[in-house]
Amino acid sequence: MQIKKFLLPAIVCANVFFANAQTQLSGITGKVKSSNGTAVPAATVRLQNSSYGAVSDENGNYSISNVKPGSYILSVTAIGFKARKKNIKVEAGPPQNADFSLEEDAHNMETVNVIGRTKAQEVNRQAFNVTAIDAKKLYNTTLDISGALDRVGGVRVRETGGVGSSFNLSINGFSGNRIRYFIDGIPMDNFGSSFQINNIPINIADRVEVYKGVVPMWLGSDALGGAINIVTSDYYRNYADISYAYGSFNTHRTVINAAATTKNGFTVQLNAFQNYSDNNYKVHVEAADINTGAYAPEAVLPRFHDTYHNETLIANVGLVDKSFADKLLLGMTMGKNYKEMQTGARMAVVYGGWHRRGSIMMPSLKYKKENLIKGLDLTINANYNLGYEQNIDTVSGRFDWYGGFRPIGSSGEQGRTMTRYRNNNGLATAMASYRLNENSSISLNNVYNTFNRKVNDKENPGNADNNRVKKLSKNVIGLGYSYDLKDRFSLTVFGKLLTQRSVISDNGGGQPGIDKIGYGAALSYHLKPDFQLKASYELANRLPESNDIFGDLENLIGNPNLRPENSHNLNAGFSYGFAWNKDHRFSVAANGIYRYASDYIMMSFAPNQNKNILENREAVKAWGGDAEIRYSYKGWLSAGATFTYQMIKNLEEYVNDNNGNRTSTLSPVYLDQVPNIPYLFGNADVSAALKNVWRKGNNLNIGYNLMYVHEFWLYWPSRGQRDVTSKFVVPAQLSHDINIVYSMAQGKYNIGLEARNITDERMYDNFSLQKPGRAFYLNLRYFFNNK
Repeated sequence: MQIKKFLLPAIVCANVFFANAQTQLSGITGKVKSSNGTAVPAATVRLQNSSYGAVSDENGNYSISNVKPGSYILSVTAIGFKARKKNIKVEAGPPQNADFSLEEDAHNMETVNVIGRTKAQEVNRQAFNVTAIDAKKLYNTTLDISGALDRVGGVRVRETGGVGSSFNLSINGFSGNRIRYFIDGIPMDNFGSSFQINNIPINIADRVEVYKGVVPMWLGSDALGGAINIVTSDYYRNYADISYAYGSFNTHRTVINAAATTKNGFTVQLNAFQNYSDNNYKVHVEAADINTGAYAPEAVLPRFHDTYHNETLIANVGLVDKSFADKLLLGMTMGKNYKEMQTGARMAVVYGGWHRRGSIMMPSLKYKKENLIKGLDLTINANYNLGYEQNIDTVSGRFDWYGGFRPIGSSGEQGRTMTRYRNNNGLATAMASYRLNENSSISLNNVYNTFNRKVNDKENPGNADNNRVKKLSKNVIGLGYSYDLKDRFSLTVFGKLLTQRSVISDNGGGQPGIDKIGYGAALSYHLKPDFQLKASYELANRLPESNDIFGDLENLIGNPNLRPENSHNLNAGFSYGFAWNKDHRFSVAANGIYRYASDYIMMSFAPNQNKNILENREAVKAWGGDAEIRYSYKGWLSAGATFTYQMIKNLEEYVNDNNGNRTSTLSPVYLDQVPNIPYLFGNADVSAALKNVWRKGNNLNIGYNLMYVHEFWLYWPSRGQRDVTSKFVVPAQLSHDINIVYSMAQGKYNIGLEARNITDERMYDNFSLQKPGRAFYLNLRYFFNNK
């Protein structure tokens, strides 16, 4: 019923928003087609001698907005086609239409490398070690953002269970808070548990950018290991994109994206989604009847207390394409989530009543203006999260895997609590970029973040720690310079100043402040237009987060004495694309990485052994690399594979005492491989796109995906023997997925079928925490666009 209450108003809004809407005051729209009438995607459309341009989408449509009235020469280039030009006069009022029909050019296909590129391809050509996922290709799947990221070389997403479970993403071996998340360049540090990458559907994004190790200055972050930037789409001004999926374990997913823009630039944008699952998949466990004591060493039982659901609504209203603003939006993000806790850190511990709740209520402001004055672009964003988190454990007893219950004491299942807390976060960002000339620019970026925790626990009203002031403020300011000769050479240098102040006391006294400086550079050189060499370096810093300092009020004890981490991050690699015999296209990319991190923050058991605490370790060193190869044949057959190897070594030579002070005792795990981190993994995929199946305009896509993770050490290699039965090794993982999508009426109606883990392998991202087995999903999607 909660889902219905949430979705019905959203669907009504989606139908109202795009009615009678028209496009911007001044601009150019059109479609690029081949001589035989088929759409030409990834064609570059530009107004010569200006900065205006666009890339055609998968349907050949393009749109250039915010064009000043005047006479222009409009040019179009695309792979395998002859270039075209035409004169056009832009006048104030409705956008002019300019369609193109391109003639095929076999010579151009064979000798001229990529000219027209998608936005994702352009991102991949940056000097940074970056991979961009074209999310549009995944819109007919049931993937969330984390599922798409798990197919990127160097990236590994580890989950503790099914839909809505806890996750940990690593990039080249660095994980946790060392990885920062952004949406449209805005940090997601303050979004709470209701808006995370493993509950955001892929349909929200236009593309997802993965920066490995070296993070651009304009993201304004203290990331140590990399960054994920989710880029949403504002290409379609009047559209509705609605999908619903149902599958195994009573899983439901719904996504609604819609927007409308009137002729005077007034716009309304809506994104809404929900996820629900019972997560009642069967697991292999050691089970004992809590009342009779009957023991089963290898029972196969369903999870019975693992329901998860979340609902989120993002609404923006404002103006676009005005003389004073390309975009001025006031927004509100609202959402909530509910998560039942089935197990502890291992499945031997089972719960039947403990659960969590959370919410997000976040007003926001977004402003962007290119050429505020000639050459100056300005972007401003601000938001404040008024949501809450709640941890509820009030059941006085214990459960077994059969669902049986036995009253025991009054201490709850993990620790009796009704903790409700608000991690009120405020965020303000400003970015100014000035073009010095056609090839160079300077940028200044500032990100300011505040945190204030307020706690109320009805079950423990006398807990003095809940009444302590816990505040934190952080500021990151960056300055950068870029020089770019397109498809030839690019250089970016930047510096960052990071400051942080925290308060944790009864009287409001502050902790010592933290001030750090970071810097870096990224260099790219093209031996050929499609043969690129790149290298990047950053002295990166990560400041301790609020949960690191104050704890998370669940399993993590705060440590206000943590020191910031810093790391020397180095990347070097190449990418090369080429065609053979016109019909066969190949691309190869490889990157090597080196990391040397000091004051490395690692998790260990607290003195009472019941909870965890973070502590600084002397240093770790990581090296390795990832590679990707892709092949396509005549645009209908595509195949590819990624491979990742990473080795992380412990460089702490001496053992610390209980107070964290170094002793003279040599560490037995010095130079050991850091445990519980996958070091060898990869993906492979193959897909076929068949056009005009059964009817013209109807397409059939069939795809297969393989995921492999090599076995890895659970504990330090020097402690214990290599023995799976003794549980020192997490076994190798291998899964196979298949998907079939049938699209009708040029993509307006879509039906998708998915089968995941088709061989029903036992899958574990984390030791003993079994993930879902074989599962099937049906996805229905409707897309309407009125340009």
